[in-house]
Amino acid sequence: MSEEKKSPDELRALAARFRADTLRIHAAAPETRVASSLSAVEIYTCLFYGGLLRHNPANPRDPARDRLIVSKGHGSISLYPILADRGFFPKEELKRVCRPGSFLGGIPDPVIPGYETVNGSLGHGPGVGSGMALALKRQGSDRRVVVVTGDGELHEGAVWEAFLFAAQHKLDNLVLIVDDNVRCMMDNTARVVGLAPLADKFRAFGWSADEVDGHDVGAVCEVVGRAMASKFEGPRAVIAHTIKGKGAPSLEGDPLCHIRTLTPQEVEELTGGAP
Repeated sequence: MSEEKKSPDELRALAARFRADTLRIHAAAPETRVASSLSAVEIYTCLFYGGLLRHNPANPRDPARDRLIVSKGHGSISLYPILADRGFFPKEELKRVCRPGSFLGGIPDPVIPGYETVNGSLGHGPGVGSGMALALKRQGSDRRVVVVTGDGELHEGAVWEAFLFAAQHKLDNLVLIVDDNVRCMMDNTARVVGLAPLADKFRAFGWSADEVDGHDVGAVCEVVGRAMASKFEGPRAVIAHTIKGKGAPSLEGDPLCHIRTLTPQEVEELTGGAP
C-alpha cells in the first residue's frame, strides 16, 4: 500500500512532466478535454505522490485502499500519465488514448485501473462518494474517500443533496476537493451560476471548508492533509483555486477554453517537442 511522499521540488517536477504528458495525449486525441484536465494536474500529483492517498497499483481493488472518486471525469486526462507512472497500467497505453481497442477513452470509466466509478454524467461523484464513505464507517474501516469535482459541476442540484446527506451522517472520512478553475463549458461560472462565497456555503451545509492555491503543490499537500487528519466531526471540503488551461496561455485567457482544441503545432511549442 503506497503512501510515498515526495518533496515540494519533486512534486513540482512531476507536475510539470504530467502537464506535458497531458498536452501530448491531447495532440494525439483531440477529442479529450484538455483545459479541464490541465487545471487539476497538481491536485492529482499531490494525491498520488504527496503521501495523501493510500493506493496499491498491483491490486487496484485492494480493500485497504482509500477511494478516489473522479467526479469531473472529462477533466482527468491528466490522471492517465500519473496512473501509468505509478504502475497501474503500462506507459505504452498512453500512446493509444481514444484509439480502437484502448481502455483509455476521452471519458474514463472503471475499466481503467485506478478509477472507481463511471464518470460521464456530471454531478454524481459526491453522492457516490458519500455512499462509499457511509459504508466504510459502518464497517469500522479507517479508509477515506476523496472526491474531486469541478466548480461548474456544482451547478448540478444532485451535488447539494449529497452535501446535505454527508453532513447529516457526519461523514468525517469524506474529503471533497473542488477544482475551482472559475470556468464551466460556455463561460465563466460567475456569469452562468455564481458560486461565491463557496466556502461559506459548505460551512452552512455542515462541512468544514478550506481554500488553497491549487497550483502550489506544497500548499495543496498541507491543506488536503490537514483536512484528512482534522478532528472535525463531519465532511471536509478543500476549494483549490486553479486556472483552467494552466500551462497553455491561449487557453488560460479564453472563457470558451473548455471546448477549445489545441493543434499539434501548439502542443509542440508548449512541450518543446520532446517525448
